[in-house]
Amino acid sequence: MVGQKTAVDPDHPAVDIGLLRGVLPRGLTLSGLSQDRILDEAAECADPLRLMRLFGITEQTAMRYVGTACPERAAKLPR
Repeated sequence: MVGQKTAVDPDHPAVDIGLLRGVLPRGLTLSGLSQDRILDEAAECADPLRLMRLFGITEQTAMRYVGTACPERAAKLPR
């Protein structure tokens, strides 16, 4: 939700929840978007370490996402 301009330029204010409510479909939450993004990345790469680095999640959480996104690949990962 932060772009190059909004991150460093005071003339481009940060995105606030009021703005997002007008853009996001009803019932969609930022938490849901975040979970969907992580799940999509897990389906693409099936690499728990990559998920941990990209999203700052714990090992256990990364393994759950990989296991959910691609159970056939997760069975081959060390526990």
